[in-house]
Amino acid sequence: MSVRSASPALDDRIARLRRLAQSEPRLEGVLLYGSWTLGEADAHSDIEAYLYVQDEHVDDFDGRAFLGRLAPLELAYTNMYGILAVVFDDLMRGEFHITAAGAGIDEVPTWQGMVHLPRPETAVLLDRTGRLTRAARQLAQFRPPQPETTAQQLADELTNWTLMLAHVLARGEIARAHALLHTVIAPQQLQLCRLLRDSTAHWLTPSRAVEQDLPATDRDRYTATTSAAREHEVRTAARNSWLWSRDLSAEAADRWAIHLPVRLHERINSLLETNH
Repeated sequence: MSVRSASPALDDRIARLRRLAQSEPRLEGVLLYGSWTLGEADAHSDIEAYLYVQDEHVDDFDGRAFLGRLAPLELAYTNMYGILAVVFDDLMRGEFHITAAGAGIDEVPTWQGMVHLPRPETAVLLDRTGRLTRAARQLAQFRPPQPETTAQQLADELTNWTLMLAHVLARGEIARAHALLHTVIAPQQLQLCRLLRDSTAHWLTPSRAVEQDLPATDRDRYTATTSAAREHEVRTAARNSWLWSRDLSAEAADRWAIHLPVRLHERINSLLETNH
Protein backbone atom coordinates (compact mmCIF):
# COMPACT_ATOMS: atom_id res chain seq x y z
CA MET A 1 0.00 0.00 0.00
CA SER A 2 1.58 3.26 -1.14
CA VAL A 3 1.32 6.17 1.31
CA ARG A 4 3.25 9.41 0.94
CA SER A 5 3.88 11.87 3.73
CA ALA A 6 5.55 15.28 3.93
CA SER A 7 8.86 13.44 4.44
CA PRO A 8 10.06 11.58 1.32
CA ALA A 9 13.12 10.33 3.25
CA LEU A 10 10.89 8.74 5.90
CA ASP A 11 8.61 7.26 3.25
CA ASP A 12 11.60 5.69 1.52
CA ARG A 13 12.97 4.30 4.77
CA ILE A 14 9.64 2.74 5.64
CA ALA A 15 9.41 1.19 2.18
CA ARG A 16 12.89 -0.26 2.64
CA LEU A 17 11.98 -1.55 6.11
CA ARG A 18 9.02 -3.36 4.57
CA ARG A 19 11.28 -5.05 2.01
CA LEU A 20 13.90 -5.99 4.60
CA ALA A 21 11.29 -7.42 6.94
CA GLN A 22 9.81 -9.55 4.18
CA SER A 23 13.26 -11.02 3.51
CA GLU A 24 13.93 -11.81 7.20
CA PRO A 25 12.30 -15.18 7.98
CA ARG A 26 12.65 -14.77 11.75
CA LEU A 27 10.23 -11.82 11.74
CA GLU A 28 6.54 -12.67 12.02
CA GLY A 29 5.34 -9.09 11.88
CA VAL A 30 6.28 -5.42 11.86
CA LEU A 31 3.97 -2.67 13.14
CA LEU A 32 4.58 1.06 12.79
CA TYR A 33 3.25 3.64 15.21
CA GLY A 34 3.76 7.36 15.74
CA SER A 35 3.39 10.41 13.51
CA TRP A 36 3.69 8.59 10.16
CA THR A 37 0.72 6.35 10.95
CA LEU A 38 -1.33 9.42 11.94
CA GLY A 39 -0.53 11.31 8.73
CA GLU A 40 1.46 13.95 10.65
CA ALA A 41 5.03 13.08 9.65
CA ASP A 42 7.37 15.79 8.41
CA ALA A 43 11.08 16.23 7.77
CA HIS A 44 11.81 16.10 11.50
CA SER A 45 9.87 12.93 12.27
CA ASP A 46 11.43 9.67 13.39
CA ILE A 47 10.56 6.06 12.62
CA GLU A 48 8.96 3.97 15.34
CA ALA A 49 8.08 0.30 15.06
CA TYR A 50 7.56 -3.01 16.79
CA LEU A 51 9.56 -5.87 15.32
CA TYR A 52 7.77 -9.10 16.24
CA VAL A 53 10.29 -11.93 16.22
CA GLN A 54 9.22 -15.58 16.13
CA ASP A 55 9.39 -16.79 19.71
CA GLU A 56 12.07 -19.39 19.08
CA HIS A 57 14.37 -16.81 17.48
CA VAL A 58 14.13 -13.93 19.98
CA ASP A 59 17.52 -14.74 21.51
CA ASP A 60 19.37 -15.00 18.19
CA PHE A 61 17.81 -11.98 16.42
CA ASP A 62 20.34 -9.13 16.24
CA GLY A 63 18.29 -5.93 16.03
CA ARG A 64 21.30 -3.68 15.54
CA ALA A 65 22.57 -5.73 12.62
CA PHE A 66 19.12 -5.81 11.04
CA LEU A 67 18.67 -2.04 11.31
CA GLY A 68 22.20 -1.48 10.01
CA ARG A 69 20.93 -2.95 6.75
CA LEU A 70 18.17 -0.33 6.72
CA ALA A 71 20.67 2.56 6.70
CA PRO A 72 24.11 3.25 8.23
CA LEU A 73 23.91 3.75 11.99
CA GLU A 74 25.65 6.54 13.89
CA LEU A 75 24.27 5.34 17.23
CA ALA A 76 22.48 2.22 18.48
CA TYR A 77 21.75 1.42 22.13
CA THR A 78 19.00 0.16 24.43
CA ASN A 79 17.42 3.25 25.97
CA MET A 80 16.00 3.83 29.46
CA TYR A 81 12.69 2.23 28.43
CA GLY A 82 14.28 -0.93 27.10
CA ILE A 83 13.75 0.10 23.48
CA LEU A 84 16.43 -0.17 20.79
CA ALA A 85 17.09 3.49 19.91
CA VAL A 86 19.10 4.33 16.81
CA VAL A 87 20.35 7.36 14.93
CA PHE A 88 20.88 6.90 11.21
CA ASP A 89 23.58 8.67 9.23
CA ASP A 90 21.10 11.29 7.96
CA LEU A 91 20.22 12.14 11.62
CA MET A 92 16.84 10.47 11.44
CA ARG A 93 16.02 8.87 14.78
CA GLY A 94 14.42 5.49 15.25
CA GLU A 95 12.87 3.52 18.11
CA PHE A 96 12.37 -0.22 17.69
CA HIS A 97 10.77 -2.62 20.12
CA ILE A 98 12.23 -6.11 19.61
CA THR A 99 9.41 -8.29 20.90
CA ALA A 100 8.48 -11.98 20.95
CA ALA A 101 5.62 -12.40 18.51
CA GLY A 102 3.49 -14.72 20.63
CA ALA A 103 2.69 -12.55 23.62
CA GLY A 104 3.64 -9.32 21.85
CA ILE A 105 0.95 -9.44 19.17
CA ASP A 106 -1.64 -10.56 21.73
CA GLU A 107 -0.88 -7.37 23.68
CA VAL A 108 -1.69 -4.98 20.81
CA PRO A 109 -5.47 -4.75 21.43
CA THR A 110 -4.76 -3.66 25.04
CA TRP A 111 -3.33 -0.40 23.68
CA GLN A 112 -6.83 0.98 23.03
CA GLY A 113 -6.97 4.53 24.33
CA MET A 114 -3.18 4.88 24.16
CA VAL A 115 -2.35 4.14 20.50
CA HIS A 116 -4.42 5.15 17.50
CA LEU A 117 -3.86 3.55 14.09
CA PRO A 118 -6.42 5.15 11.74
CA ARG A 119 -5.12 3.04 8.81
CA PRO A 120 -4.10 -0.27 10.42
CA GLU A 121 -3.35 -2.03 7.13
CA THR A 122 -0.84 0.72 6.33
CA ALA A 123 0.75 0.55 9.78
CA VAL A 124 1.32 -3.20 9.39
CA LEU A 125 4.44 -3.62 7.23
CA LEU A 126 4.65 -7.39 7.64
CA ASP A 127 2.16 -9.99 8.82
CA ARG A 128 2.93 -13.60 8.01
CA THR A 129 -0.02 -15.10 9.89
CA GLY A 130 -2.77 -12.45 9.83
CA ARG A 131 -2.67 -12.10 13.63
CA LEU A 132 -1.05 -8.68 13.63
CA THR A 133 -3.48 -7.12 11.17
CA ARG A 134 -6.47 -8.41 13.14
CA ALA A 135 -4.97 -6.98 16.33
CA ALA A 136 -4.09 -3.61 14.75
CA ARG A 137 -7.63 -3.17 13.41
CA GLN A 138 -8.83 -2.90 17.00
CA LEU A 139 -6.87 0.38 17.26
CA ALA A 140 -8.48 1.97 14.20
CA GLN A 141 -11.08 3.92 16.17
CA PHE A 142 -9.78 6.75 18.31
CA ARG A 143 -10.99 6.49 21.89
CA PRO A 144 -10.69 9.76 23.79
CA PRO A 145 -10.20 9.64 27.56
CA GLN A 146 -13.32 9.33 29.70
CA PRO A 147 -13.95 12.95 30.80
CA GLU A 148 -15.20 12.68 34.39
CA THR A 149 -12.72 10.14 35.75
CA THR A 150 -9.82 11.65 33.80
CA ALA A 151 -10.58 15.18 34.99
CA GLN A 152 -10.76 14.00 38.60
CA GLN A 153 -7.46 12.15 38.25
CA LEU A 154 -5.70 15.15 36.71
CA ALA A 155 -7.11 17.63 39.25
CA ASP A 156 -5.91 15.39 42.08
CA GLU A 157 -2.50 14.95 40.46
CA LEU A 158 -2.07 18.70 40.06
CA THR A 159 -2.98 19.26 43.70
CA ASN A 160 -0.54 16.63 44.95
CA TRP A 161 2.39 17.62 42.75
CA THR A 162 1.94 21.33 43.38
CA LEU A 163 2.08 20.69 47.12
CA MET A 164 5.38 18.89 46.52
CA LEU A 165 6.52 21.88 44.46
CA ALA A 166 5.69 24.24 47.34
CA HIS A 167 7.70 22.11 49.77
CA VAL A 168 10.65 21.94 47.38
CA LEU A 169 10.61 25.73 46.99
CA ALA A 170 10.41 26.17 50.76
CA ARG A 171 13.57 24.08 51.01
CA GLY A 172 15.23 26.40 48.49
CA GLU A 173 15.77 23.74 45.78
CA ILE A 174 15.22 26.00 42.79
CA ALA A 175 16.60 23.67 40.09
CA ARG A 176 14.48 20.79 41.36
CA ALA A 177 11.39 23.00 41.46
CA HIS A 178 12.11 24.15 37.91
CA ALA A 179 12.29 20.54 36.73
CA LEU A 180 9.12 19.59 38.60
CA LEU A 181 7.18 22.45 37.03
CA HIS A 182 8.16 21.62 33.48
CA THR A 183 8.41 17.84 33.43
CA VAL A 184 5.64 16.73 35.81
CA ILE A 185 3.07 19.49 36.34
CA ALA A 186 2.93 21.14 32.90
CA PRO A 187 2.05 17.97 30.92
CA GLN A 188 -0.88 17.27 33.25
CA GLN A 189 -2.09 20.86 32.99
CA LEU A 190 -2.02 20.57 29.21
CA GLN A 191 -3.95 17.31 29.35
CA LEU A 192 -6.64 18.82 31.55
CA CYS A 193 -6.77 21.84 29.26
CA ARG A 194 -7.11 19.58 26.21
CA LEU A 195 -9.88 17.63 27.91
CA LEU A 196 -11.79 20.86 28.55
CA ARG A 197 -11.25 22.11 24.99
CA ASP A 198 -12.24 18.78 23.40
CA SER A 199 -8.78 18.60 21.83
CA THR A 200 -7.45 15.17 22.83
CA ALA A 201 -5.91 13.99 19.54
CA HIS A 202 -2.40 14.54 20.94
CA TRP A 203 -3.25 13.22 24.38
CA LEU A 204 -0.12 11.18 25.09
CA THR A 205 2.18 14.04 24.08
CA PRO A 206 0.08 17.00 25.19
CA SER A 207 2.65 19.64 24.22
CA ARG A 208 2.60 18.46 20.59
CA ALA A 209 1.00 21.00 18.23
CA VAL A 210 -0.22 23.18 21.12
CA GLU A 211 0.25 26.17 18.83
CA GLN A 212 -2.45 24.79 16.51
CA ASP A 213 -4.64 22.88 18.97
CA LEU A 214 -5.29 25.32 21.83
CA PRO A 215 -6.65 28.88 21.94
CA ALA A 216 -4.29 31.80 22.47
CA THR A 217 -5.62 32.43 25.98
CA ASP A 218 -4.63 28.92 27.06
CA ARG A 219 -1.25 29.21 25.38
CA ASP A 220 -0.64 32.43 27.28
CA ARG A 221 -1.54 30.76 30.58
CA TYR A 222 0.86 27.93 29.78
CA THR A 223 3.64 30.37 28.86
CA ALA A 224 3.21 32.12 32.20
CA THR A 225 4.06 28.83 33.98
CA THR A 226 7.46 28.60 32.28
CA SER A 227 10.70 30.19 33.40
CA ALA A 228 14.46 30.08 33.45
CA ALA A 229 15.96 28.32 36.47
CA ARG A 230 16.38 31.58 38.39
CA GLU A 231 14.80 31.79 41.81
CA HIS A 232 12.51 34.77 41.31
CA GLU A 233 11.30 33.46 37.93
CA VAL A 234 10.68 29.95 39.24
CA ARG A 235 8.69 31.23 42.21
CA THR A 236 6.60 33.47 39.94
CA ALA A 237 6.04 30.60 37.48
CA ALA A 238 5.00 28.32 40.36
CA ARG A 239 2.32 30.74 41.52
CA ASN A 240 1.09 31.25 37.96
CA SER A 241 1.05 27.49 37.48
CA TRP A 242 -1.07 26.92 40.57
CA LEU A 243 -3.50 29.66 39.56
CA TRP A 244 -3.94 28.00 36.17
CA SER A 245 -4.31 24.56 37.74
CA ARG A 246 -7.03 25.88 40.05
CA ASP A 247 -8.84 27.62 37.19
CA LEU A 248 -8.73 24.48 35.06
CA SER A 249 -9.88 22.33 37.97
CA ALA A 250 -12.74 24.70 38.77
CA GLU A 251 -13.83 24.67 35.13
CA ALA A 252 -13.74 20.87 35.18
CA ALA A 253 -15.78 20.82 38.41
CA ASP A 254 -18.43 23.04 36.82
CA ARG A 255 -18.65 20.78 33.78
CA TRP A 256 -18.36 17.32 35.34
CA ALA A 257 -19.04 17.84 39.06
CA ILE A 258 -15.68 16.48 40.16
CA HIS A 259 -14.63 16.92 43.78
CA LEU A 260 -12.10 19.59 44.68
CA PRO A 261 -10.45 19.79 48.13
CA VAL A 262 -10.95 23.54 48.44
CA ARG A 263 -9.41 23.88 51.90
CA LEU A 264 -6.27 22.03 50.77
CA HIS A 265 -6.10 24.24 47.68
CA GLU A 266 -6.11 27.34 49.87
CA ARG A 267 -3.37 25.93 52.10
CA ILE A 268 -1.19 25.20 49.06
CA ASN A 269 -1.82 28.73 47.84
CA SER A 270 -0.75 30.15 51.20
CA LEU A 271 2.40 28.04 51.22
CA LEU A 272 3.38 29.28 47.75
CA GLU A 273 2.70 32.88 48.77
CA THR A 274 4.70 32.45 51.97
CA ASN A 275 7.64 31.09 49.96
CA HIS A 276 7.55 34.28 47.92
